[in-house]
Amino acid sequence: MTADTPVVPHPLQPVDENWQRALAIVAHPDDLEFGAAAAVARWTRQGKEVSYALLTSGEAGIDGMDPAEAGPVREEEQRASAAIVGVSQLDFLGLPDGVLEYGVALRRDLSRVIRRYRPEIVITNNFRDSWDEAGDALNMSDHIVTGRAVLDAVRDAANRWVFREQLDEGLERWGGVREVWAAGSPLSKHAADITDTFELGVRSLEAHAAYLRGLGTGDFDPEEFLEGISRQTGNRLGVKYAAGFEVFRLGLH
Repeated sequence: MTADTPVVPHPLQPVDENWQRALAIVAHPDDLEFGAAAAVARWTRQGKEVSYALLTSGEAGIDGMDPAEAGPVREEEQRASAAIVGVSQLDFLGLPDGVLEYGVALRRDLSRVIRRYRPEIVITNNFRDSWDEAGDALNMSDHIVTGRAVLDAVRDAANRWVFREQLDEGLERWGGVREVWAAGSPLSKHAADITDTFELGVRSLEAHAAYLRGLGTGDFDPEEFLEGISRQTGNRLGVKYAAGFEVFRLGLH
């Protein structure tokens, strides 16, 4: 290294892409599209199978739209968004938006989903207290609750003696999850190169049109927003655009 060689702060390592089946579990429609959807497009292009499980329908996410109307609208937008990045299998668990509670009931629901899909990788959203290391961009309760429950449910799904009633549903234990990846975590040390699929990620976020209109400012630009995050992360990975992940290795295989 010479004096003229640029030093990349906090360089990232590529995520391990030696897998075939992943399950993304998040709280709301649009959660994956704020950064991770372009990575999903990369993986589906590689022939990998990615499925989505959404705890809520995002019915409390649009201030000017009654939840009874917003929920179906947001589900349809999520289906369209997922199709753009090559995902056709989506489950909506129907839990209440905005007031998700960590506990055994949620772990049971997530264990059931994990046992059904039998993924090698589970993807969720950042569940740290903030979106930045300084703690200035506070996260919300639904995201925090979801991520914590995902980590525990992966272990639950691998234990034949936990939620044994699921055996009666034909759901055998599943201990094949190798890692949980939290997208957008401020503690990310890994990333996926999304240079070739960045535009698909933008289109997938744009598909949430009603939600984006409901943000209220009227000047939100999906491409500008995603480019700012993806370019910064890409610089740390040594590519144009990247999506960052905090990787939790669970040692269950």
